[in-house]
Amino acid sequence: MHVKKDDNVIVITGKDKGKKGRVIAAYPRQNRVLIEGVNMVKKHTRPSQQNPQGGIVEQEAAIHVSNVMHVDPKSGKPTRVGYKVLENGNKVRIAKKSGEVIN
Repeated sequence: MHVKKDDNVIVITGKDKGKKGRVIAAYPRQNRVLIEGVNMVKKHTRPSQQNPQGGIVEQEAAIHVSNVMHVDPKSGKPTRVGYKVLENGNKVRIAKKSGEVIN
């Protein structure tokens, strides 16, 4: 997968198209990612110790990884991800648009 936890991404298709957010969790086996503030769904919960009232809670739902792209660190626009081996032998991810290293 081209996306890891704590990456900044932008949604390129679907109901949340254009929204930017940070990846909370990545699920490589299902090819899905959980993004902060994107694909919010309402979940009905029973009363519990943490939530004695119960009721309806809004939370993020996972979306397919093909619907997101990395945000270019320089321009803030969507970019593809490339890989480069540095002189010291470390392999890093780079943004194809600007050539900047993605942390």
